[in-house]
Amino acid sequence: MSKHIYVVEDDENIREIINIALTNNGYQVSLFDNAITALDSLENDHVDLAIFDLMLPQMSGIEAIKKIRKFDSDLPILILSAKDREIDKVNGLDSGSDDYMTKPFGVLELQARVRSLLRRRQPKEEKIHTASLVIDKKTRVVKQNGQDLVFTNKEYKLLLYLIENKDRVVSRDELLNKIWGYDFIGESRALDVHIRALRSKLNDDGNHYIKTVRSVGYRFIEEVIDDAKGNI
Repeated sequence: MSKHIYVVEDDENIREIINIALTNNGYQVSLFDNAITALDSLENDHVDLAIFDLMLPQMSGIEAIKKIRKFDSDLPILILSAKDREIDKVNGLDSGSDDYMTKPFGVLELQARVRSLLRRRQPKEEKIHTASLVIDKKTRVVKQNGQDLVFTNKEYKLLLYLIENKDRVVSRDELLNKIWGYDFIGESRALDVHIRALRSKLNDDGNHYIKTVRSVGYRFIEEVIDDAKGNI
């Protein structure tokens, strides 16, 4: 499976240069001319790396990166900007990006930086096995008794987080903060909707995979197999 890269750049010519450089290396590329559309799309996409310009319309690259880091601390992010002062680089890296390149840039260097960032994201454990589920963290494929299940990005992250915290009850506030980046209860309906969707796709009545702990949150209850094939 080819790696999926987001490119968020409002200059059409530069966007196309990056697109050609990455697709020639076999990557799947999604192009955006603003950060708001990119963030909306990120809700349901599996993305392996994002490249952001800083000076974008409506929402700056810095602001967008900070929003991403509230719900995804692992996504590799490369800033590609004409701002070349030391303070700009410091602010960019402090916002949560992993690397910073200045324009004009060399295509070969860009390709090398992308390869380096993608290598850093190799998961420590590639598969998690439960009594009836297999979750491949590298490909994000989830199988139930050998059959593929299809989840949105948020549903997948929610399921994985619950499984990886199987030994405890995870509060609603924690799930909202980790999956959505919310630190308040006002948007908690989103969690209810996604829990219902997960249970529907898992054919779960609330007593097999995801158990509700009243007034607290949720706990994953199916046995997770700790063996040579995959453990957490």
